[in-house]
This record gives sequence, C-alpha cells and structure tokens, in this order.
Amino acid sequence: MRRTIVRRAVALSLIGVVAASIVTAVVLSQPSSSTSLERMPGTPPISEPDGTIDEADGILPSGGASVDDGHAGVTNLDGPLLSALREAARDASARGIHVSITSGWRSAEYQDRLLSEAVAQYGSREEAARWVATAATSLHVSGDAVDVGSYDAMDWLAEHGAAYGLCDVYENEPWHFELRPDAATAGCPPTYRDPTQDPRLQP
Repeated sequence: MRRTIVRRAVALSLIGVVAASIVTAVVLSQPSSSTSLERMPGTPPISEPDGTIDEADGILPSGGASVDDGHAGVTNLDGPLLSALREAARDASARGIHVSITSGWRSAEYQDRLLSEAVAQYGSREEAARWVATAATSLHVSGDAVDVGSYDAMDWLAEHGAAYGLCDVYENEPWHFELRPDAATAGCPPTYRDPTQDPRLQP
C-alpha cells in the first residue's frame, strides 16, 4: 500500500514538473508587453551615452521613460504633442496599460549617429532610410514625433489615439506616433508604407 502511495506521489510530481515546463515555455515564447520597442526587429540600434552623445541629446533609458519624466527626450517634444500624449497615457493607465516613451526628441547629432548605425546594420543608406531619417528631415529632431513603448500601449494608441489627435504614421513602425489635431473628428490619415514614402522626409 505504501509503495502504491509513493508511486502515485512520484507520478503526480512528474506530471507537475512537465506541466510547469510547458507553461514556462509558452510564457517565454510570448512577447513581453514591457519590451522596449527600440529592440524590435527593424528598429534602430540602441545608442548609449558615450561622452559625445548623452541624455542631453535625447537618449532615454533602455526601458523607456514616463511621459512625465524630465529627460530632454521628453521635455523637448512639441508642447501640444506632449500634452496629448500625457492625456492619452493617463486614460490608458486607468485601463491598466502603461504608455512609455522609448524615443522622443533627438538632437541632430544623435540622429546622425542613429543613421550611421542604421546604415552599418542594414548595409545601405537606402535600406536604412526605411527606419531612420536624416537630421535635416527627422520629425524626432523637430520634436514632432514620439516612439511609444510596450506592445499593449502601441495597440491601445492605434485603436484610441485618434481621440487625442495621436496617429500612427508608418506601417513598418507601429510604435511611431505624431499629432494630427483633426484626427479626433476626421480620423487619422492613411499610413505610409515606410518613411521613404513620406514626402516630408524627402531631401
């Protein structure tokens, strides 16, 4: 009788271990909602402070920054854009969704560095242009664009952002949002396939 009980206990333990392993594998295979979007495929490589480019140039923490943080990458955004983003972030937070900024305003020097890194990563300036604009044309440099963090935030803003005037602009960059004040009544305009299709970014 005791052997039967022990065998059952061992069998149940093994079943538990196998089940736990399966659950762990499934969980690890899913993207985390807090994943920094600058680490997603296709995004520019993450730059770190190196003495020449630092926080004053718009570099934000690798995990993103709050919409209320005092980093230059946040505070140097266009005022109406930042206000709209903060309002949307408060409403999203009430629904359990955290909106963070993975990249906001950037200095021209920081943008140039990102472009150089993208050319090295993608192998050509033409391919890099699908992800990173020049300093002269970048809407990040002018403070008119923001990249948001977490998949949940990206999805929530794609669905509700127009009510705040926030629109995603590029099909290949679902984290990139800009202010379109008329979107609350007229809806967001059609998206471009990628930045190379945006006439505003052409030299």
